[in-house]
Amino acid sequence: MIFFQVLASFFVLGAFSQAEDIKAEEGVLVLNKANFEEATKLHEFLLVEFYAPWCGHCKALAPEYEKAAKSLVEKEFSIKLGKVDATEEQELAEQFSVRGYPTLKFFKNGNPVEYSGGRQADDIVNWLIKKTGPPARDLASVEDAKTFIEESNVAVIGFFKDQSSDLAKAFLAVASAVDDIPFAITSSDDVFSNYEVQDGTVLLFKKFDEGQVVYDGEASETELKKFIQSNSLPLLVEFNHETAQKIFGGEIKSHLLLFLNKGEESYEKVTEAARSVAKPFREQVLFVTIDATEEDHQRILEFFGMKKSQVPAARIIKLEEDMSKFKPESDELTAEVLQKFVQDFLDGNLKQHLLSQEVPEDWDKEPVKVLVADNFESVALNTEKNVLVEFYAPWCGHCKQLVPIYDKVAEHFAEDKDVVIAKIDSTANELETIKITGFPTLKFFKKETNEVVDYNGPRTFEALVKFVESGGVEGAAAEEPEGPEVELGENAKDEL
Repeated sequence: MIFFQVLASFFVLGAFSQAEDIKAEEGVLVLNKANFEEATKLHEFLLVEFYAPWCGHCKALAPEYEKAAKSLVEKEFSIKLGKVDATEEQELAEQFSVRGYPTLKFFKNGNPVEYSGGRQADDIVNWLIKKTGPPARDLASVEDAKTFIEESNVAVIGFFKDQSSDLAKAFLAVASAVDDIPFAITSSDDVFSNYEVQDGTVLLFKKFDEGQVVYDGEASETELKKFIQSNSLPLLVEFNHETAQKIFGGEIKSHLLLFLNKGEESYEKVTEAARSVAKPFREQVLFVTIDATEEDHQRILEFFGMKKSQVPAARIIKLEEDMSKFKPESDELTAEVLQKFVQDFLDGNLKQHLLSQEVPEDWDKEPVKVLVADNFESVALNTEKNVLVEFYAPWCGHCKQLVPIYDKVAEHFAEDKDVVIAKIDSTANELETIKITGFPTLKFFKKETNEVVDYNGPRTFEALVKFVESGGVEGAAAEEPEGPEVELGENAKDEL
């Protein structure tokens, strides 16, 4: 017996000795190839950030990550946070398929899963607590409830005497599915009495806007989740690195975007107007402010075809389906204008706002004709011509590689009166009937019928010529050897 006690003590002491060998900076373990496996064995729950010292997003995450590590210690959780300099530890980065920075992976007993939470300290802590414990904390007393509510900016409590009820089941299912918000459940009479609620009540507490809100919908997991996610954000959400994931990862896919210049008098006027009309729409349309003075946000302005001189301005974007954009009738952003703009959008009374450049005076001077939204139909849908159109993005690498080949194809058909070779910048020109999902995209418009054929063959001079000469047959069904450089939807979300 004594032998086993001594042996056990040896392993415990050895474990502590090994643990001390792993350095920590501001509560975050500094990991490398030599100590990584040891760390995953010593700590049942370990969140690891793979970062690059020069990465701006990593620098923004660092203070929140350190704050989360300290918070977990204060709350007496056995969850540890670690970090790996992926530029130094390339073998580790390759082992865990790190393709961008920062990449966060959660290790449970050494087995990694992707981290899917937010990048603020509270989000990180709440996600980890969810992954390592029950979906909803049990509250036995009023003191427990007060502490639980005080710990986070947003907290949800379900008041249920019977956890087998339909709403209780939906509540626990949502608690399991939503990682970045803490949930608790109680059957305590004292807690019921303190918050003056009846059995079967769900309350969301928040340290902003109205402070708390009660769910009055049906016993539906979908509806409850939508209610919680929409009410967990302020009526007016400021777009930044911290809120981006919540904005685009939430259930609400229609967003009113307010482009404003922080510091100007109009900023306060417009935000006040927007906040005054946002509440009735909060479960259908998310109200978001974007500071147009931020250099990082200039690509967003470009995506909407806007210039700094047009700010303040409002747009609605529908993320699902085809990234449709809408523009208000008036440039005056009063409460009345914003309320009507959003209501007209929900009622289906708005036409899409399509971007278009001006038609260049010399659009048909070169063998490759230059199209914009305003002259696209007259050229591409000319029933007397076979028309090949390249839909491109100026920043797309594959598009740039295609330029000399495409020019050569156009020169080949320059004397053919039945063929037009054209191109259109799809980042600056949008078409109602044609939606582009990647760059470059090549489409062939047949004369007489205007039938549209997608080109899927190799991007070579010979293959493209054969495609046009065959009337859109050769190369239409072939598998494309190299995909588009970037999906339009993914790119737009990254920029937003």
